[in-house]
Amino acid sequence: MREPEPEDPATRHRAAFGMRVQRLRRAQGLTLQQVSDACGLAASTISKIENSHLSPTYDVMLKLAQGLGTDIVSLFENTSATVSKPALNGRLAVMRRAEVVPLDAGPYVYEPITTQLKNALIDATVVTVNARDLSAFDAPIRHAGEELVFILSGAVELHTDHYAPIRLEAGDSVHYDADMAHAYVSVSAEDARILNIVSGGSPGKEP
Repeated sequence: MREPEPEDPATRHRAAFGMRVQRLRRAQGLTLQQVSDACGLAASTISKIENSHLSPTYDVMLKLAQGLGTDIVSLFENTSATVSKPALNGRLAVMRRAEVVPLDAGPYVYEPITTQLKNALIDATVVTVNARDLSAFDAPIRHAGEELVFILSGAVELHTDHYAPIRLEAGDSVHYDADMAHAYVSVSAEDARILNIVSGGSPGKEP
């Protein structure tokens, strides 16, 4: 009898993410339709995410968190991460490279690096930009808050609905209102990597 082929890491991570979403929903006794009504995503989309048939983009993750009445940290909760107890009202969390769990969402591969502190004021993610043109995106990306992006390696082109495309090289950065539609495509030989920091993007944190 032929042995089943092992799942690739991207499939395992997508399945784990979907299970966390489903667990959060069921723990609150919510139906797919109730979450859909609360966040504006189709119930079928949420079902596909829960069953690991779809990897959500960042704006979809934010909407999911809103529909579940939580923050985006809960969707990526990493129990192995080290969170130090407060000292003089100061929180501190250390995340080791081995604890970073990537999520392949098609045009982007997300590696969230702020998955320890609840109710954080920022969400930070290292993103590998796989997209090479805008056809890789099903819909424009937009969400609440401000976004600061620093190009770690390679080069990208930023497309928005208000400005002409902007080319950004390693070491460049850009800061904008994230409710403006935005998308990045790699324009270097290798896939670009960017540091993406969002402020005010999670439920209860909108300005």
